[in-house]
Amino acid sequence: MTPKRPAGADAFPNPTVEPFVTRPTEEGELYAALDLGTNSCRMLIARPKGSQFQVVDSFSKPVQLGHGLEASGRLSRSSMSRTVHALQVCKRKLEAHKVRHMRLVATEACRRARNSRDFMRMIRRETGLPIEVIGAEEEARLAVISCAPLVSRQTEQLLVVDIGGGSTELVWIDLEDAPLAERSRAIMRLADGFDKPQPGGARVVDWISVPLGVATLRDQFEDVEDDQGRFALMSWHFEEMLQNFAPYVNAGAPDDGFQIIGTSGTVTTVAASHLGLRRYDRTKVDGLTMTTAQIDRVIRDYLLLGPEGRRNDPRIGRERHALIMSGVAILQTLMRVWPTSKLSVADRGLREGILYSQMVRDGVLVPDSLNGVA
Repeated sequence: MTPKRPAGADAFPNPTVEPFVTRPTEEGELYAALDLGTNSCRMLIARPKGSQFQVVDSFSKPVQLGHGLEASGRLSRSSMSRTVHALQVCKRKLEAHKVRHMRLVATEACRRARNSRDFMRMIRRETGLPIEVIGAEEEARLAVISCAPLVSRQTEQLLVVDIGGGSTELVWIDLEDAPLAERSRAIMRLADGFDKPQPGGARVVDWISVPLGVATLRDQFEDVEDDQGRFALMSWHFEEMLQNFAPYVNAGAPDDGFQIIGTSGTVTTVAASHLGLRRYDRTKVDGLTMTTAQIDRVIRDYLLLGPEGRRNDPRIGRERHALIMSGVAILQTLMRVWPTSKLSVADRGLREGILYSQMVRDGVLVPDSLNGVA
């Protein structure tokens, strides 16, 4: 498949089930967002609080929905069964919290699978949950919205990268016309669509959805036995998919006003490894800035560890170890291709974007304090 782009032109890194983290009961309606991806099923339940939201409960489980999809073009019975079991847990949580406002979405694996409609009927029959399959542009929009609070006031050109299990979304945004104090809010207003004009706001220069994520890229090269050779091939293949996406070429490479924000389990795992965290701490990772040299150093360490060493490394985890090298192949390629030596790390993504968009639509967030970082 070729990368998709518009006409005219992928939170939490812990791969195991997240614990039940119910907060004390407070006033305010609860909202839920569920992201059924190629590799994981993840959900957040939260209530609005000022310009942000407070997480009341969460769930994350690696269901490997897209396992074997590259070869067969179909979702397997075992992967669908695993996913339905995870969704049944999500349903119990939604019922326990009496959540009325929710949006539950599926992404690349369900977009591509020939038996996706049958699977949606199976989900409805077994769980009653209203899962909807969203398009690549909406997935990219939601990832961008989730990163809005991390946009610097000094940013004039922004690239948001979301590395998912089955696809990677890249969105290039021009913020030069947006007032400094309004740049974060200008990003939030992109919820209405990338092609909607915003005088004095954010302008999407170009975006692309590459049908390669950590799971699908790994699957394409799983027959290569040499660890370093496989990594090199994955990096080369991903770079080939980016040949026609270079929005800055005609205008010249941006300078200090350029910011790249990366959101995915890959990015947060690399950040945790860089910090030497043996126990993941979101407060230390979300918003962290890493240099290309620091990212390269972590990747070199992963390669030196080899498959067995990565499997036993607590910073990576036994579930993520099989996906981390395809993820960092994508990440290193992006840092090599784009004209910057720094990456802003976002521990947020589709679920957060869904929550923000629901709450903004209902007018339950206070927008004045969405000013971005200094």
